[in-house]
Amino acid sequence: MLRFAVVGIDHGHTFDHVKGLLAAGGEFVGYCPRTSVPALRETFEKIYPDAPQIDREKLFDDPSIGVICIAAIPRDRAGIAIRAMKAGKDVMTDKPGVTTFAQLEEVRKTVAETGKIFSICFSERHCVRSAVKAGKLVADGAIGKVIQTLGVGPHRLQLPTRPDWFFDPEAFGGIIVDIASHQVDQFLFYTGSTSGEVIASSIGNFGMPDKPAFQDFGEVLLRSDRAAGYVRVDWFTPEALPTWGDGRLTILGTEGYIELRKYIDIAGRPGKDHLFLVNGKEMTHIDCSGEKLDYFDAFTADVANRTQTAMTQDHVFEVCRLSLEAQTKAARIGAR
Repeated sequence: MLRFAVVGIDHGHTFDHVKGLLAAGGEFVGYCPRTSVPALRETFEKIYPDAPQIDREKLFDDPSIGVICIAAIPRDRAGIAIRAMKAGKDVMTDKPGVTTFAQLEEVRKTVAETGKIFSICFSERHCVRSAVKAGKLVADGAIGKVIQTLGVGPHRLQLPTRPDWFFDPEAFGGIIVDIASHQVDQFLFYTGSTSGEVIASSIGNFGMPDKPAFQDFGEVLLRSDRAAGYVRVDWFTPEALPTWGDGRLTILGTEGYIELRKYIDIAGRPGKDHLFLVNGKEMTHIDCSGEKLDYFDAFTADVANRTQTAMTQDHVFEVCRLSLEAQTKAARIGAR
């Protein structure tokens, strides 16, 4: 049985990791209570009252623990992952797994030296049932050859809940690294691309003059030898929307297209995980709420078998590289 622990509970995606690995048959050994967001620790205590709080060094030193899950402050994730891998653990981290090119190089080096898994749980694909279904439809040839992805990731600011580091680009990596890594992952995955290039990228601060270093808008134009991709991410979800963001993805193929309305179908069907498929044979809506999330089972099998079925290591590193490049070369737009 896979035994896992949590080190770094500074983002809510940590609950996805625990829930997913428990569903895959893992044993939750405990967690380090250190956090910049006390409300997350309080929630951990309520949801998992029997999970012990353990000093992180003791977790690293426990040879019976095989996996460390990380959702720390983004700038700290690579360092924790490297420490874990050198202690003989595989790693599942929240995005972004790295915030600088130097961190990416050090993670690459550590993976090569230790043979351990450095996996990023891209929740907008791995934890979204409509995204899982879309992958199966693409693989089955439902829309022919994929030639473009158009992904948008709007988010709500929820200012009262945000710690100070949330507004510091050095801490969160910048809006493209922090959020658009989801869409970069999706571009590579759905187009079947092993690598890509950044054609153009932009960042801006349009709504927070009191936080001049913050970035509330970002966009990226991507290209590979197989397809093109466009990404837009922002912090402008209106208060009237009853969820944190109207995340969408359109996958264009030579014989049709798929649109995902991941979290809400505005003024339409209730619930989330809506998939629309249009091709030469049908125009249909698919409710994906019952689709199985495969990532956690596949990751667990990879840990046991030393395989790369959940996601290849090269894919993880390429998402990180493209996100960092797009962030670094981004033009600053807007009045601020």
